[in-house]
Amino acid sequence: MSREKYDPDSNVVTETVPQKKLKRPTLYKVLLHNDNYTTREFVVAVLKEVFHKSEADAVQIMLHIHYNGIGVAGVYTFEVAETKIRTVEAAARENGFPLRLSMEPEEG
Repeated sequence: MSREKYDPDSNVVTETVPQKKLKRPTLYKVLLHNDNYTTREFVVAVLKEVFHKSEADAVQIMLHIHYNGIGVAGVYTFEVAETKIRTVEAAARENGFPLRLSMEPEEG
């Protein structure tokens, strides 16, 4: 639905096109899963280096994962979440750890 407008001074007809409303991209939670082999130190290092958490936040998240079996490392767009998961899994494999990550859409 466009509206045409005539400007008599310039003898020009202009057309106004309504702008489409953009919706925010879906965000995804990157989840770290607890296992019996990956060291706490490695998880803290990953949280600090890949997810840019402070030392205190990284330790708190690591302990949450250790005691609850799963924890949120961060919330990102799909592509960023996917890249972070691949980065961490590659680092874990290089260091001989079976660390598992997953992602799920953030509710709300």
